[in-house]
Amino acid sequence: MNIQPPPISPRQMNLLRVVLSMAWADENLEQKEVDTMLTRFSQLFATDPQQQTHLQQQLQEYFVQKVPLKESVAKLTTDAEKEVALRLSYEVINSSARTPDEPVVNQAESEAYQALVGLLSLSDEVVARAEQEAKASLNKGGQNNIDMLAFQIRDHLAT
Repeated sequence: MNIQPPPISPRQMNLLRVVLSMAWADENLEQKEVDTMLTRFSQLFATDPQQQTHLQQQLQEYFVQKVPLKESVAKLTTDAEKEVALRLSYEVINSSARTPDEPVVNQAESEAYQALVGLLSLSDEVVARAEQEAKASLNKGGQNNIDMLAFQIRDHLAT
């Protein structure tokens, strides 16, 4: 099966691959994780609802691919990209549990997240801020934070 990458810039693809790596950390891609990624990335990469819907359809096909975390993180070139990757990764792994008896963030996801934090080499303050913003986004449904985030970095990621 040959899956074509979605029509996004290389920088956007790098960000997508990092977050997708986190979603696959426990070898299981939950529907809630997929929904979170589709919503957030379409908001981040497209400007109007029609474009967002079209992009969601194209991104979903790409989500079946497992991507090595270390390889993906190495392609993030700015602190802004790294912070966005961290924030979205935190939100995705905190979006659902595999079973009702399991914690929302399981052991594999926790270990992968700690590896991501180490690979990104961001300050403790930036990590804390990204986690806090992700928590706020989860609690509020994500729209306001993602709109602000998208406005701040859309142009940067489009290159």
